[in-house]
Amino acid sequence: MNDRKENVLVSKSFDFAIRIVKLYKYLCEVKSEYVMSKQVLRSGTAVGALVREAQNAESKADFIHKLGIAQKECDESMYWLELLNTTNYLTDDECNSIHSNANELLKMIRSAILTSKKNHN
Repeated sequence: MNDRKENVLVSKSFDFAIRIVKLYKYLCEVKSEYVMSKQVLRSGTAVGALVREAQNAESKADFIHKLGIAQKECDESMYWLELLNTTNYLTDDECNSIHSNANELLKMIRSAILTSKKNHN
């Protein structure tokens, strides 16, 4: 289950988590926003943790399940980013930059799930 595509997914999801942690610090220290920032911190860092966890899945079904949860967390992160932007805690440029990373991750996760399901059947 550790092919080249998943390794890219591992590194991109880790990089995304780093950006989320930095965003959390910025929102707390500069914008004094503590509720939505905590939500995006939880969901944004969960993506990489679940992708990493999937690398050690006990079965192909477990791998697909863990990536499915990562997909949900990634989509939730996008929701919080959109909400932070709409409520003016993030500028359009700030939001678009990290949102595009999340969207890329979401597409990669979906692709990995579809490929794994196809190979599983």
